[in-house]
Amino acid sequence: MLLKLVREGLGRVIILIDWITQPKPVQRSLQQQSAADTKSKNLILYQLYACPFCVKTRRHIKRLNLKIETRNVQQGSPYRQELEQGGGKIQVPCLLIKDNDQKQWMYESSDIIEYLENEFSNEGLESHITGQHQN
Repeated sequence: MLLKLVREGLGRVIILIDWITQPKPVQRSLQQQSAADTKSKNLILYQLYACPFCVKTRRHIKRLNLKIETRNVQQGSPYRQELEQGGGKIQVPCLLIKDNDQKQWMYESSDIIEYLENEFSNEGLESHITGQHQN
């Protein structure tokens, strides 16, 4: 019980610090932002609101100026079961990457951030715009 209270309290402190120090989103051309918005429609982030690794991942999403749907997987959430059935385990953050009929479940905040950096860098977006990008 005490551990749960400490964890909840620390989570709230992390959220406050995150709110105070929000990163500035990157600025893109209209065409690049449109490409980023289109690509990010195929992504869903499964998360817990006060999880430090989820906060880290969301900060990068905000910095990259992406519109990625987030789904909270707290106890009682239907998304919790969805994450376990699709990804095989309840671990957050988890990024669901949908590509046509294929789904990839990516765990680990560092892996997710690296993927997002590669896909949504100016070079990644330019190849998407010109049709050269293949997943």
